[in-house]
Amino acid sequence: MVIKINLSFEEMWEKIIACDRKYDGLFFTAVKTTKIYCRPSCRSRKPKKVNVEFYYEINAVEEAGFRPCKRCQPEIEQSPHIEIVKNIITLLVNHYKQKIVLKDIADQIGLSPYYLERLFKQETSETPRTYLEKIRIDKAAYLLKSTKMSNLEICYEVGFQSPSNFYKVFRSLNNCSPSEYRKVIPE
Repeated sequence: MVIKINLSFEEMWEKIIACDRKYDGLFFTAVKTTKIYCRPSCRSRKPKKVNVEFYYEINAVEEAGFRPCKRCQPEIEQSPHIEIVKNIITLLVNHYKQKIVLKDIADQIGLSPYYLERLFKQETSETPRTYLEKIRIDKAAYLLKSTKMSNLEICYEVGFQSPSNFYKVFRSLNNCSPSEYRKVIPE
């Protein structure tokens, strides 16, 4: 059973432009003109947006006639734990708005909280909490660019429980406040 992440085409496009490793294995980018598919983090030259399709499953992209990129090798699993980590990341991406604690994730995945955190950190170099914060800040940045919602509305929309924590995490990851980000980034 494949669990799909809840990202729009535009959000997935932003992830491939940013070469975002956080989404590797959760979706694949297929280029219609070259018939090649890649990971979101692939460093190859970016295709034209109109030539891109996104797939959630490696089997589906290969059945559609695409071949793997020789640079990022999306068909190769890097770790024996990659499936568990992908499930954790998918859970975080799909439930980023909710208050999530490590025990809830561990119960859902079927591991002890200690082992889950250790395994996740080993594979991603981050804790599930910091990973979740990055997902929330990604969503906030997207909303800052694409909506007229206030910073406070966005704070709660993306799952932060307190505005002070939202501003602190946003500044630490983007080196600016949400208001500064909105002014600097063109729509």
